Amino acid sequence: MIGDETKPKDFRNERGGDHSHIKGWGIDRDPKNDPTYPMKHRTDEEIEGYTWERPEQQPVTVEVLKSVERPNIPAVFGNTVPPSGLSGALRRLAFKYSESSYGRWLPLVMADRIGEVEGIFEDLGNGHIPNLFAEHGLKSEWKYNRKNFVLKSAVTAAAIAGAILLFTRKKRD
Repeated sequence: MIGDETKPKDFRNERGGDHSHIKGWGIDRDPKNDPTYPMKHRTDEEIEGYTWERPEQQPVTVEVLKSVERPNIPAVFGNTVPPSGLSGALRRLAFKYSESSYGRWLPLVMADRIGEVEGIFEDLGNGHIPNLFAEHGLKSEWKYNRKNFVLKSAVTAAAIAGAILLFTRKKRD
């Protein structure tokens, strides 16, 4: 088991298999064939592994999403805004998948976009009108990237106009 006191003998290829067809596979397995030999001075501490005391666990007062690859919650985590709403549901779904899969990262990206829209509605519900022009950096975009700003604005306006036409057309029919 790999824990807080990890030693080189703990790293084993338990799945087996011949990986010799992969170029460079196992190049660091033989310590005598270390490419950093003359420059790096090896000590016994490096060979034995690292030993450290785990920091005190931060108290869990809100829902914390954790990776399926980790059996425990990390020692420190953010707790200002627990997952909520549709974006929170997407995040919960995403954390059921491995960190190496699209099933993890695509829902997280979509949850970020949905969270932004939820935040705008929350601001409007609290009586605050958000300054989207300033919050999205559009002043800098206008100053330093005017051509793309105009192009993005035209595409956005066309998409909104198309959506309005689509929804009003269905009502008439």
